[in-house]
Amino acid sequence: MSSLGQRLAEVESRISIAAASAGRDRSEIELIVVSKNHPAQLVVELLNLGVRAFGENRDQEAKPKAAQVAELVASKDFDYKWHFIGQLQSNKVRSALSYSSVIHSVDRQSLLDAIIKAVAERSDPLDVFIQLNLTDDPGRGGIEPKHLEPFAEQVLAIKNLNLLGVMGVASLERAPEVDFETILKASESLTRIAPTAKFISAGMSEDFEAAISFGATHLRVGSAITGKRQN
Repeated sequence: MSSLGQRLAEVESRISIAAASAGRDRSEIELIVVSKNHPAQLVVELLNLGVRAFGENRDQEAKPKAAQVAELVASKDFDYKWHFIGQLQSNKVRSALSYSSVIHSVDRQSLLDAIIKAVAERSDPLDVFIQLNLTDDPGRGGIEPKHLEPFAEQVLAIKNLNLLGVMGVASLERAPEVDFETILKASESLTRIAPTAKFISAGMSEDFEAAISFGATHLRVGSAITGKRQN
């Protein structure tokens, strides 16, 4: 087995163990491999290893990479998705939606307005998460949890948007469990007005096991699988 395959297998094993410890079913947890700063060929290798969800956070890198991957696997029947997980500029929305199936970082009115315009002619709804800001730094992106419900109501009113749930990035300045508890409480608040928006995008290479114990359904794991950045 390749070193990439070994790292993937190790993470999969850790996910299964953490899920069992939390009394959860592994099947309810999706692994998104963060492929930012890695070439298209690594994505192809991961596809061959069974990975079907990839995360990117910069449109200028992700768009050409997505096109390269599509070309490299054109002869194969891979059903995979790109998840946009970084802060998205309003003027990059149409570009990002040309390859992304899920946007994890809807966090402000101007971005929501741009997305509404971009999805107006879609035949299938776009899956989105609302990103929470768990710090005092407005530059981190995300909305304050106290503003979640009114913002979510706007998202829910758009027929071409499918609100999956909430997304958050745990602060490095404290134990991740503190922020994961905040995310879980926000999720519970959201599901009171939108029962189907029950998913939680949380947990990265350093803390995904803790995220699982607080209900995370979408893990964004990069270096623990991909290794050191290549570009």
